[in-house]
Amino acid sequence: MSQLKILCLSNGHGEDAIALRILQSLQQHPAAPEVAALPIVGVGHVYRQHNIPLMGPARQMPSGGFIYMDRRQLARDVRRGLLTLTWEQLQVTRQWAKKGGVILAVGDIVPLLFAWLSGAPYAFVGTAKSEYYLQDEAGRLPRSSWFESLEGCFGSVYLPWERWMMKHRRCRGVFPRDRITTQVLQQWDIPAFDLGNPMMDGLDATSTLPIASGESDRTLTITLLPGSRIPEAYENWQKITEMVQVLTTRLWQRSLLFLGAIAPSLDLDELQKTLIAQGWQLQSHPAPYRLYTQRKARLILTQSGFADCLHAGDLAIAMAGTATEQFIGLGKPALTLAGKGPQFTPAFAEAQTRLLGPSAILLKEPQQALTVIDQLLNDPDRLQLISENGKRRMGTPGAAQRIAQGIVQCFQASPKR
Repeated sequence: MSQLKILCLSNGHGEDAIALRILQSLQQHPAAPEVAALPIVGVGHVYRQHNIPLMGPARQMPSGGFIYMDRRQLARDVRRGLLTLTWEQLQVTRQWAKKGGVILAVGDIVPLLFAWLSGAPYAFVGTAKSEYYLQDEAGRLPRSSWFESLEGCFGSVYLPWERWMMKHRRCRGVFPRDRITTQVLQQWDIPAFDLGNPMMDGLDATSTLPIASGESDRTLTITLLPGSRIPEAYENWQKITEMVQVLTTRLWQRSLLFLGAIAPSLDLDELQKTLIAQGWQLQSHPAPYRLYTQRKARLILTQSGFADCLHAGDLAIAMAGTATEQFIGLGKPALTLAGKGPQFTPAFAEAQTRLLGPSAILLKEPQQALTVIDQLLNDPDRLQLISENGKRRMGTPGAAQRIAQGIVQCFQASPKR
């Protein structure tokens, strides 16, 4: 049997990270497939950092891939050469197919469409859509208007043309993000497999945060997740710290510790300006952490302790996509606020609460945080429900390895074109 050659298509920073975990698992597979990546959005930093070969052109566009959330940015992308870039990337996939390679699409309809147009056999890891947007285990979710209720009129969160591409004879396997979505797709004889969500992989804590042993017993620890997109993350940080200020004015029976899990792409000095303006004082700190104090509260910023911040937090204040889902997947609640976008808009925030259910609590204003946190801390049954809900919706670690095994089996067992 000739060596399997897999070209991975992904369309965004979060999708790149998920795809990377699967590709790394494929590299460790006994079949030793040849892997390469083509980032449709962005330049594929995570692939470059981990020595995954890149195929074809890649370019950072003004929208960052969020043209479906802010249509006005589509024109900017077109002026920057989006149409030419898309054509060139499509030619790369077709050349890969002509050489006998297969395609792994990770993300939404864009890489799935590229995979179908390539002419090669393909597999699809669906990271963007979930039936939880429309329903949960108890049934259909109520929507605020008749127009919104139309989302479910096609029988699935995946539209008929998406399902057609997933059912196509060249589609060897589909790997949805959760069980409920898998079960719905299987109703249309789509080769869908429930193997978990790679978002929960690689989140092992290292316990390197400068926190005293046993401190969590007397401290309420809150993880802060502003997102990674510039300049949106800086505006998100402003709103998050407004909520932090509301909390620090309250005399808690336990001290407060805030953990800012900051993406490497952000400038800590910009975040620090906001903190200093709000009365926080920078203290001496061991690198790579910055420690600030105000009243009885402490705040730590770090760009290297993401998983530690997730595990240490009792709850989160979040205005992020993937990071919020990962925190909730650990069985913890997250308080969210809508931002200006282009990603974390009111519509995105509302949709995220449907995706994550009772684990994501959308606030209309920062002042609500006091009441909500009081209610959470005094309701152990609700916290238990949140814990079970998050783990059920996000799945258990090890999905990347399971999906890699499934991908190899799907392509090896499939008939020749």
